[in-house]
Amino acid sequence: MDYSKYEIYDFDHVSAFNMSTGYKERYYKAHWHSYGEILLVGPGKTNIYSVGKNTYELVPDDLVLVWPMEMHSIVDADRKEALVIQFSNAFINSLFDLRRIMHMYRNLHIICIHAHPELAAKLKDITMKMKEIFFTERQDKEIRCCMLLMEFMLTLLDYRKELAPELGEEDPYAYADDVMRRMMSVTDYIKNNLTADDLSQGAMAQMAGISRDYFSRIFKNVTGMNYSKWLNTIRLEKASELLAEEGRTLTEVAMLSGFQSIPSFNRVFREEKGMSPGEYRALLIT
Repeated sequence: MDYSKYEIYDFDHVSAFNMSTGYKERYYKAHWHSYGEILLVGPGKTNIYSVGKNTYELVPDDLVLVWPMEMHSIVDADRKEALVIQFSNAFINSLFDLRRIMHMYRNLHIICIHAHPELAAKLKDITMKMKEIFFTERQDKEIRCCMLLMEFMLTLLDYRKELAPELGEEDPYAYADDVMRRMMSVTDYIKNNLTADDLSQGAMAQMAGISRDYFSRIFKNVTGMNYSKWLNTIRLEKASELLAEEGRTLTEVAMLSGFQSIPSFNRVFREEKGMSPGEYRALLIT
């Protein structure tokens, strides 16, 4: 496997918002990170982007949504005028409504201007306002850009009925706030207690105070993946952070991430990242 296709990029964790543009290269290596990205496609006849296992051939003013911990790349695209927005996962997680919106749109990666012209135009307008503010010397540019990021997310929410066919038949926003808050409380518990004795779906449903079947249905609708898949994703996010720490053995990383054995850790890591934990660690120190 050609590991030169992978790149570990360290976002400035002090900032909640970042933006870049003006790259000469027409490609960007496949990579993943703990922050999210919004890409506004630039001009040109060829604009090919990849998110997860899907590859998209896009046109100018389409938008690409990359959520935290998703593998993605720019296969061949005009990057001189394309706009890349990066936002901290911690910022999104700090507000309940933003977390709910991110969960709702987790499996949505493309906003096509031909399919959703009004929405795409509004989102482009917001990103242009971000650009106008960000590339200045204003001392308050980060907070203003974060306000526009919230406007971006709320605009997505306003169009949830139009996007429903791409999100699934059931509207996750239809769940009562009380139910959603209990679900969020459970996911927070899991993230902070990956080594707990029982993180089974049944135990988490009981913690949320709802039936296992209802928990399973809600979880799939609000995260875009089943419980087992999501739990492994969270464990891998933790493992990726621990692998960057010097002095920890792979066994320690596996156990602290909640994996019960090295073989299961290696298998899940390779399935999701395309390489072993040891190979991933080697990339961090090269």
